[in-house]
Amino acid sequence: MEIDEDRLQKAIEEFAERPEQAGIDRAFYFRELFRLQGELVKLQDWVVDRKLKAVVIFEGRDAAGKGGVIKRINQRLNPRVCRVAALPAPNERERAQWYFQRYVPHLLAGGEIVLFDRSWYNRAGVERVMGFCKKEDECEEFLRTVPEFEKMLVRSGIKLIKYSFSITDDEQHFRSMMRIHDPLKQWKLSPIDLESPLRWEAYTRAKEVMLERTHIPEAPWFVVEAVEKKKARLNCIRHLLSQVPYQEVKRPPIYLPPRAQNPDYHRSPIPKEMYVPDAYES
Repeated sequence: MEIDEDRLQKAIEEFAERPEQAGIDRAFYFRELFRLQGELVKLQDWVVDRKLKAVVIFEGRDAAGKGGVIKRINQRLNPRVCRVAALPAPNERERAQWYFQRYVPHLLAGGEIVLFDRSWYNRAGVERVMGFCKKEDECEEFLRTVPEFEKMLVRSGIKLIKYSFSITDDEQHFRSMMRIHDPLKQWKLSPIDLESPLRWEAYTRAKEVMLERTHIPEAPWFVVEAVEKKKARLNCIRHLLSQVPYQEVKRPPIYLPPRAQNPDYHRSPIPKEMYVPDAYES
C-alpha cells in the first residue's frame, strides 16, 4: 500500500491557514512520556501486589485521541495485567439483553486493569444521537440506572475512573480529513464517523446531559482538553497516576544463570526452505 502523497499534501495545504498551535517540545514530550510510563509500571506492580481492581473509561468524539492515550498507557505494561476492551456494535442477541450485560464479562479480577475504549456510555452518546435506541425512554433509563450500576462496581472494590476527551469541531474535521487521505488510517473511519460532523451539536447536547447526570462522587468524570494530542496524553496519564495511590514494590535481585552445557547435545540442521527469506541488507 502506497500513501497518495498528492492527496495527503492537498489535505495538509487545505488546513495550512489554521491558527498555529505552539505545541509541546518534542524532546520533552518523549522524555516525560517515558518517565510517566515508568510510573505506570510501578502502578501496575502495586495493583498486582495488592490485588487491586482498576477500570478506566475513555469517552469522546471520533478522532478525539482516546486510542492514542490508551496505546501510550498500555505500551509498556504486562498484557496479562492491563488489557483493552473495545467492543464492536452489539449483535441481535446482545440487543435483546440487559444493556450492561455484554460489558460485565470484560470486567476484572483482583490484580488487573481494564481500559475501556468507549464503554456503556455509548448509549448516552452515539446510540442516542444516531437513533439506535429503540425509544427515547431507553436512553432515559440508562441515565437513571448507570449511577447505581457504577456504585455497585465501586462497592465491589473496583476503582472506576472516567475520562471524556474534548476537541473542537475544527480539530475533529482536520483529523478526519487526515484519516481520509491516509490509507494507513482509513480503517479508523466508519459510516458513523462520516456522519458525526452533521450531528456535532446533537453530540454536544448529549455529552452535556451525560456529564450532568452521571457525574457522581463515587465515579466522577474528568474532562481532558485534547486539541493538542501530545499534551493531552501527558496530562491524562499524569492524572491517572494521581487517582490510585501506589508505592514502588521492592523486587528481589534477578540473576540469569549460565546456559547448561551438555556435551551430548547436537543441534539438528534446519532445511533452508524453512527460513524466512532475508530481503534486507544489514
